[in-house]
Amino acid sequence: MDHSGMDHGGMDHGGHGGMDMGHKCNMNMLFTWDTTDLCIVFRGWHITGTLSLLFSLVAVALLCAGYEGVREVSRRYEASVAARQKVKDDGPGLPDPTYRDSEDGSATITPNNDSSSSLWSTDRRRAGPWTARDQKRATIVKGVLYAIQVFYSFFIMLLFMTYNGWVMLSVAVGAFIGYVVFSNTSATKSVACH
Repeated sequence: MDHSGMDHGGMDHGGHGGMDMGHKCNMNMLFTWDTTDLCIVFRGWHITGTLSLLFSLVAVALLCAGYEGVREVSRRYEASVAARQKVKDDGPGLPDPTYRDSEDGSATITPNNDSSSSLWSTDRRRAGPWTARDQKRATIVKGVLYAIQVFYSFFIMLLFMTYNGWVMLSVAVGAFIGYVVFSNTSATKSVACH
């Protein structure tokens, strides 16, 4: 249908030429220190000034430290499951284990007489044999923890891919804090992707 003969002069188009569409996110594909119109992962996480930048950098550092916390919870749960499976073979009454990395980098489970230190500890004297149902439940929990770690690691990758030096430094600071607070394993393990 030809609209060339219609008069559009009386219609209010709201000044499309100068319309303010709100803030725009600046997407950099090269390393930069510039925070002008920086959005971190979401359009709503927009850096508007120095204060919002500082709060955002602290939030990024806490998120990255939390990733190390999730990894530690996962390691402790796996060690707890391994110890409970071992109870079936060795008999009840064993102390709860503690997960440790030996100097050569291999993981070991060592007895710990303080039963309150192990995550998901149970009284070994009342623990029955390890069943297929226990195995299935443990597999599901380990799968959920793994999925959380994968999601978390890719989210951290997206943070890093802002290519903003301040955000990148904040990711590294958060990894450092998380390692110091939560981790008791080798520093050679990396958060890259998963």
